[in-house]
Amino acid sequence: MEDKIRCAWCLSSDLYKEYHDNEWGKPVYDDATLFEFLILETFQAGLSWITILNKRENFRKAFDNFDYTKIAHYNDDKILDLLQDAGIIRNKLKIYSAVTNAQAFIKIQEEFGSFSKYIWNFADGKPIINNPPSLKEVPATTLLSDTISKDLKKRGFKFVGSTVIYAHMQATGMVNDHLASCWTRN
Repeated sequence: MEDKIRCAWCLSSDLYKEYHDNEWGKPVYDDATLFEFLILETFQAGLSWITILNKRENFRKAFDNFDYTKIAHYNDDKILDLLQDAGIIRNKLKIYSAVTNAQAFIKIQEEFGSFSKYIWNFADGKPIINNPPSLKEVPATTLLSDTISKDLKKRGFKFVGSTVIYAHMQATGMVNDHLASCWTRN
């Protein structure tokens, strides 16, 4: 594991390396996993991704394993419980947005058959493969993430700015931004 050349952003911890090697940039077509990453990315807004990764298991427990059908029905008592949970990010607006986003997620499933069909349609159903030579060439947003962000907002989603959406695209493999020198390219 240690002799591999990796993208420089993940070198600070074993958890980061494991995430980089096994998840980041790998295509995800499963609605449940797409929702999990969407919620994690919205909570990450303004924070570092390692903060979220360190709290991921706490998020899973607090948010019923990211079951969007349950989250869509959270009431004020459940939200108060979440606001008291030191294991997650206790941001009231982000917690409320998880409920709103679960409801909007279900509406997209009803309209398109699955969230996966909806989101992957923006990329013609296949990953966008970039080949950046360094981290400087990896964008924070693109025209595509702008388009997806606008569409999600129009559908009622919260905390889905273009930067959050581009990070979601990277995390779920809609876009592969592993550096050209990264072992995952081989």
